[in-house]
Amino acid sequence: MRIILLEDHPIFRFGVAQLLRSRWPDVEVAEAATLAEARRLAGSGRWDLVLADLNLPDSHGLESVANLTRALPGVPLLVLSLSSEPDYALRAMQLGAAGFLAKDGAASELLTAVERTREGGRYISARVADHLASRMLEGAAGEQPHEQLSPQEYRVMLLLAQGERVQDIAEHMHLSPKTVTTYRARILDKLDVDSNVGIAMYCRERGLMSTSG
Repeated sequence: MRIILLEDHPIFRFGVAQLLRSRWPDVEVAEAATLAEARRLAGSGRWDLVLADLNLPDSHGLESVANLTRALPGVPLLVLSLSSEPDYALRAMQLGAAGFLAKDGAASELLTAVERTREGGRYISARVADHLASRMLEGAAGEQPHEQLSPQEYRVMLLLAQGERVQDIAEHMHLSPKTVTTYRARILDKLDVDSNVGIAMYCRERGLMSTSG
């Protein structure tokens, strides 16, 4: 088994690598601290899994999911995140992640998640699964405006909230500026705000911009 371990904190990276080797002695763990390093590793052979934090020096939040799935198509991505918010986990998986695990989870849970995702399955922690189940039972009545956004609209919302320009977002997401402008119009309508400043305030008030890793 060959795994790319993408994490910018050396001590945490060391601990995860040791845990993986304790379960699978023959595992090859290639460590990376940045998205750029992970991209370089991507071209060095076949990989079975990417295990990644999303809060990176050169990419963060849900954009890291999009960047990694584009750099390593077909390779399962298991996210290790500081956030355990169910909406964040759901968005990560909608963008292509195979699994989502909070960093404060048990070591045994990480090993279970690795085994399941590398075999083609999906994994979310029990706590996140409980939150998602509760939300489904509550139905759309308790739905917040940003939960109505498509995965692409959600990405555009976060980038606009961070002050990115339409042209830059278009280049980053490999879209036309016209498409991004259309997404922006839908976002303004669904959030019931009238400007990028309104989008930023909406995201800050609900803690959406803090769930970056």
